[in-house]
Amino acid sequence: MSDSETRAVQAASFGAAAEAYERGRPEYPADAIDWLLPEDAEAVIDLGAGTGKLTRLLKKRAKDLVAIDPSQAMLAVLGDVVGGVETIVGTAEEIPIADGEADAVLCAQAWHWVEPERASAEVARVLKPGGTFGLVWNFRDEREDWVAELGRILGDGNRAEDIGTPEIHGPFGPLERFETTWTDELTRDEVVDLVFSRSYIITADDERRAEVSRQLDELLDGRGDTIRLPYTTVCFRTIRD
Repeated sequence: MSDSETRAVQAASFGAAAEAYERGRPEYPADAIDWLLPEDAEAVIDLGAGTGKLTRLLKKRAKDLVAIDPSQAMLAVLGDVVGGVETIVGTAEEIPIADGEADAVLCAQAWHWVEPERASAEVARVLKPGGTFGLVWNFRDEREDWVAELGRILGDGNRAEDIGTPEIHGPFGPLERFETTWTDELTRDEVVDLVFSRSYIITADDERRAEVSRQLDELLDGRGDTIRLPYTTVCFRTIRD
């Protein structure tokens, strides 16, 4: 299988682990949302919404909120957990929203899966002039030894300093960046769900998944009932000209 084919399989894999994704994946800190979303933004699109980790925070702030994701399974979980939010199956490359409808488009933990030139054009199309486009990612903070070991088990190099500058095309102004640190609290089972909601673990063969499970058990033994997992959240925003 080619790299592009592997990537496509991984990108489409999340629906198979939607419940684990919801249980294990982190939300986003309030100061990140404060920075990303203008106070006067009423019509907001959560692009690549997944199970609604960002959606539930935007619901408290946006009058008209739409959650869009390619996976119906992910959106079904979002509907159960968040509720009261319009959900639409769609992609960043073909956003099923009319021209100039949105005050803001936010995309959490998903822009690295898109074709950036086509997706940028679509975001620009659905945004009003002067509208905000925001991107956000959570990264495990591997300055703690056990978190670095978790990264080694996963083999994913999940570090904030490696993100670089997201590729955005089209009629957008300068790209601003903001970082914040925080700590999530999980049960042992939720850490397992976090690990097994990663695309490259979802799509791994049984032998690889069994080995990850074994190493994860060894890592978590003795860490107690509540596991504190530190994160760095990295945000970007730009304004549609």
